[in-house]
Amino acid sequence: MFYRATMSLSESYNNDTLLCNESDTMSTATRNGFDPIIGRSPRILILGSMPGQRSLSEHRYYAHPRNTFWHVMSIIFQFDSTLPYPERCQQLIRHGIAVWDVLSQCQRPGSLDSAIQLNTAVPNRFTNFYQQHPTINLLAFNGQTAAKLYHRYRLPPILEQVTLPSTSPAYAAMSFQEKLARWQQGLAQFRNF
Repeated sequence: MFYRATMSLSESYNNDTLLCNESDTMSTATRNGFDPIIGRSPRILILGSMPGQRSLSEHRYYAHPRNTFWHVMSIIFQFDSTLPYPERCQQLIRHGIAVWDVLSQCQRPGSLDSAIQLNTAVPNRFTNFYQQHPTINLLAFNGQTAAKLYHRYRLPPILEQVTLPSTSPAYAAMSFQEKLARWQQGLAQFRNF
């Protein structure tokens, strides 16, 4: 897939991906995340917690139609949010954005972060990742859960970190406009146009 940097690079981050289907929402089978969206010189790493059911079944980050991630990114980086998935990934790469998740695997019935069974959670291999991508200078968490998981496992620190409002439809405490404003502000000084 052209939105991965290289196959050998991505293989060093994660194990094989288990695709889950929508009918599997209440199962506690182990869920495996997928490789990062990343180019050669990312400046910002956006971290979620773990892909939801829809994302796992489609093997695409933020695939749920009510998740506003791609809409937020398209406004900030001025691209069409209806582009095919690989082209949206290329738009992020073009602007120095990488996307990944804190966890490489966990057991979780459904898609809610609150349902992650922490005793089964395994974080991604961030030390190796940061060594291979020293240009990253901002870690942007997509929601509180991602930030808490990252710090729970005492993963390597990055110079700058910002926790932004979750783009998940489960986080309804903030309007879309408020979320967008927070994301614009949080990424403003690090954007690569």
